[in-house]
Amino acid sequence: MISSTTSTSSVAEATTASNQNPNGVLDKDDFLKLLLVELQYQDPTEPMDSEKILSQTSQLATLESAENTNKVLENLAASLGNSQQFSTIAAIGKTADLGSDAIAYEKGSSSTFEVYFPNDIRQGSIEISDNTGKVVKTLDVGTNPSGVYKFTWDGTDVSGNFADSGIFHVNANYSDPNGNTLQTRLGAYPIESVRFDEGKTLVKVGSNYVPLENIKEVY
Repeated sequence: MISSTTSTSSVAEATTASNQNPNGVLDKDDFLKLLLVELQYQDPTEPMDSEKILSQTSQLATLESAENTNKVLENLAASLGNSQQFSTIAAIGKTADLGSDAIAYEKGSSSTFEVYFPNDIRQGSIEISDNTGKVVKTLDVGTNPSGVYKFTWDGTDVSGNFADSGIFHVNANYSDPNGNTLQTRLGAYPIESVRFDEGKTLVKVGSNYVPLENIKEVY
């Protein structure tokens, strides 16, 4: 049995704990403090029985074990996250597909974009088409080795007029030095490097770094 002095002190400590811990979550240290306070203020003529002490000690041990397990799981999750990040390095040199060949165009402006050519180019052209599939502009590719090339569309169509604002698609047809006819498009680039920034994984495709989650396929 605990005296009135014990009750008053316990209420005061509980109030203090409540102010310091508004969520009302007690850890093993709080549990131990409560147990020690209860032992300190117990009635000497009616000490706490040993069975109750053993029960509370068992609860304390269970609480500590659960907390240690949570820490281990947190460390394991962090380790797996780091392992997954660094496994992305294996994708360097492969091709990343962003899942779209589209650019947004505003009438009267120009658009700059990049296209990757996996093979050497003997000759070829870039076709810019609208959502109906109609080709509104063709750009010459020239003769170049394989690689990522930047192109600028001035916004005009085949008649020299500015195209209306909208979404346009960029595709390329070209031939290699052996005369093979090949195709490529905007949105597929080789992965040149991987960067880790504030817990995020970024991959370099073309001249830009994009979040790993923006990549739809790697091959």
